[in-house]
Amino acid sequence: MDKPTFVIQPEKAESAAKQLGVTVLNLLSSLVKPAQSYARPPISKFHVGAVGLGSSGRIFLGVNVEFPNLPLHHSIHAEQFLVTNLNLNGEHKLKSLAVSAAPCGHCRQFLQEIRDASEIRILITTDQNSSPDSDGFLRLGTILPHRFGPEDLLHKDLPLLLESHDNRLTISDLDQICNGITDSDSNGDLKRICNGITDSDSDSNGDLKRTALAAANRSYSPYSLCPSGVSLMDCDGKVYRGWYMESAAYNPSLGPVQAAIVDYVANGGGGGYERIVGAVLVEKKDAVVRQEHTARLILQTISPKCEFHVFHCH
Repeated sequence: MDKPTFVIQPEKAESAAKQLGVTVLNLLSSLVKPAQSYARPPISKFHVGAVGLGSSGRIFLGVNVEFPNLPLHHSIHAEQFLVTNLNLNGEHKLKSLAVSAAPCGHCRQFLQEIRDASEIRILITTDQNSSPDSDGFLRLGTILPHRFGPEDLLHKDLPLLLESHDNRLTISDLDQICNGITDSDSNGDLKRICNGITDSDSDSNGDLKRTALAAANRSYSPYSLCPSGVSLMDCDGKVYRGWYMESAAYNPSLGPVQAAIVDYVANGGGGGYERIVGAVLVEKKDAVVRQEHTARLILQTISPKCEFHVFHCH
């Protein structure tokens, strides 16, 4: 079985659209069913696929992920997976998305953290009774007309979700690490920036710590001011990362472990969670919103042999 592809580069998207005789925008709907096949819903058995077009021309996939033996609110919604996928890959704007089922209120709220969210265009592939634009797309503002979002709580100049920022966190035995993402890579690939790290840990734990700190520096937590990041390592030594992303409505916020699991599902070749053998969480010691206990619960449940460490930053 071929490895799932969760990011499609612009040239490949344009080539596929040309072969089908459609525009890149119209290509999104044809990718929804393939995306659904990658979903992991062992509880609901309800497969959701979301496919989005970024301003770079890249196409991103998202799927729903559920965890047996954990409360349902730990699940990852397909639209959250999609936005996290954009964020992990340095994409700054979501223009349009096609989804297999109408976004729930949770996801409509989570999408509000993106700049100009009301203008995001959505195609619900199973909905034949909506009042869409001529090309079949609805604007998010029409399905969440009385919205509550970052403009109600934040200064208008603060960077929102998907926008570049650096939390400038440090750990005492590591040099400062910035967000680790450059915008200059024309292929959309990420580049790590180490800035002369002189960490005494040269082993895998040191790598996990550096990656988790870099993730925490990308964390979007403007409401609690409690950034955090997680790194995961599989049994092949490959490292994945994710960071905490908040919602103005609080509950739709996505934890750093779930964000790192998005990276694992998208880039781990479809393996089971038991392949995750190491994890590091970086967060502030006296944070009013702490991730440690929830992160430990999730990891112990999905991969009981995973070695989990917590480091505090400042």
